[in-house]
Amino acid sequence: QVQLVESGGGLVQAGGSLRLSCAVSGRPFSTYTMGWFRQAPGKEREFVAAISWSRGSTFLSYYADSVKGRFTISRENAKNTAYLQMNSLRPEDTAVYYCAAVLGKMARTQEAYDYWGQGTQVTVSS
Repeated sequence: QVQLVESGGGLVQAGGSLRLSCAVSGRPFSTYTMGWFRQAPGKEREFVAAISWSRGSTFLSYYADSVKGRFTISRENAKNTAYLQMNSLRPEDTAVYYCAAVLGKMARTQEAYDYWGQGTQVTVSS
C-alpha cells in the first residue's frame, strides 16, 4: 500500500512563497515519478509539475506554462519526499494541491497516476 501525505499549505499574500512537501511510504520512492496537481473552486484538477524517477541524481521535470519560472519541483530519495517550491504566488494559484505517484513512467495527465494524497489548501490573498 502506497501512501502520500502532503503538507506545507497555508495562507500567503500575493508575491509570497510556500513549499509543499509530499511524504511517500510503501515502496521504493526512487522508482516513482512524482506529480503535483491542483484544483481551484469550480474548476477541474490541472497539472502543475512532475519529476521523473531516478536512482541517481539526474531527473527530468516538466511544468505547466502557468507556473513555469515560479515553481520548482524536486525530490529527495533518501527522505522519500517530493517538494514543490512556489514563489511569486498569485491569487490565481489558490487551490487544493495534490501530489501523486506513478511507477516508472513520466506523466503529465492525472489519469496516468495511480496514487494520490489527500490534498493541501493553498490560499493566496491579493
